Amino acid sequence: MATGAATRAYEVAGDAHDAARTALFKQVTATCSGLVGRVALSFEADAALRHELVQDIMLAIWLALPSWRGDSSLKTFVASIAQKRSLKHVTRRAREPRQVELPTDLPSHALAPDEEALRNDQRKQLVAAIQRLPIPQREAIVLSFEGFGYAEVAQVLGISVNAATLRCQRAKAALRESLERPA
Repeated sequence: MATGAATRAYEVAGDAHDAARTALFKQVTATCSGLVGRVALSFEADAALRHELVQDIMLAIWLALPSWRGDSSLKTFVASIAQKRSLKHVTRRAREPRQVELPTDLPSHALAPDEEALRNDQRKQLVAAIQRLPIPQREAIVLSFEGFGYAEVAQVLGISVNAATLRCQRAKAALRESLERPA
């Protein structure tokens, strides 16, 4: 039973401690709210962020109240916490990437969505038309589209330059005809 009495004594002491802490916090809010607000204002210009900073300071004060020994005035204790929390806030904000509002008329080098869709459709049509070519013409035109000259196409395919030229010209004509035909 001694354990029960000790537990109850601890609970009573804890309740008294909480009551003292609550009374002290009420005193802080009554006498030091302006101080906390002004310290926060000196560190944060944005109203919403300043409000968060004030809340953070008040929480820090609540958590630190049990450690106040009375060596300094309550106002000095609160000012010290407010100052330290504000510095921590500024340091944390300085590490965050800067956010800049982009103008609504910002030019884009990308194609408009409808132009991109049209280009993709044309690309698909070209690929399909190339796939319908006879293999010798397909080989020659693909190399030509890759930037190879007729002599290089001839060398890669192991044919004469005239044969490479002829295959490329026939492939271009067939592609032109295929792509101009209505689908």
